Amino acid sequence: MRIVHGDCLEVLGGEPGMENYDCIFADPPDNIGLEYDDDLTPEAYADFLEACLSQFIKSAPIVWVSFNAIYTFTMGRIVDNLIKRELCLEAKPCVQIFTFGQHRQTDMGNNHRPLWRLRRSYAPLYPDTIRVESERQRLGDSRADPRGRVPGDVINTADPSVFDYPRVVGNSPQRRSWHPTQLHENMVEQCIKLSTKEGDHVCDPFGGTGTTLRVCRRIGRDCTLIERESKYIIQLRRAHPQAE
Repeated sequence: MRIVHGDCLEVLGGEPGMENYDCIFADPPDNIGLEYDDDLTPEAYADFLEACLSQFIKSAPIVWVSFNAIYTFTMGRIVDNLIKRELCLEAKPCVQIFTFGQHRQTDMGNNHRPLWRLRRSYAPLYPDTIRVESERQRLGDSRADPRGRVPGDVINTADPSVFDYPRVVGNSPQRRSWHPTQLHENMVEQCIKLSTKEGDHVCDPFGGTGTTLRVCRRIGRDCTLIERESKYIIQLRRAHPQAE
């Protein structure tokens, strides 16, 4: 386990070869004026996202990226260009739906977050590791696969056949109050289990609260966190003194 203080593009760009990691899970700053330095213009932020994804797919054959829904069209253009340019690259758009989402008085609030996967076609997946009980199993249907079913690509508590993880709110036992945003650990775990096997090396280029490191330790993956902000590095090292 490693915690690296630095800019992810500089750190990853300094490591030769395409497959330094088996999987990258990225949750970049949303550029919506929260407590970290994310006040770029839309054009500059689009360039930042494109630079990140271009580097990430050189560093790992499978890349998950969670991002704010307001950038869906921007990300679509970026990913479309990458697929046209890169050999054997495919995209799998997924959606996290919040059961306790944003409420607005003047318009519909944001209640979902895109979670997309970029994957080299030769990279293996491990769907049997994330199977869940199917509706047929619950009803005692003899046609049910006894292994359960592989979840769908929408993460929503309304349907147990898909990933069932709520938004990490202020009173969640997972919440680290020293950071403005946080993804649910179990959701990250499912993505990593689908994409890696025990002993594989996962990188989180935006270390944040250390969610990916905690998940990897729990399920037997090696992990490298990269974090640019000194104040978060201090918290991460304090919480994970055993990491390099």
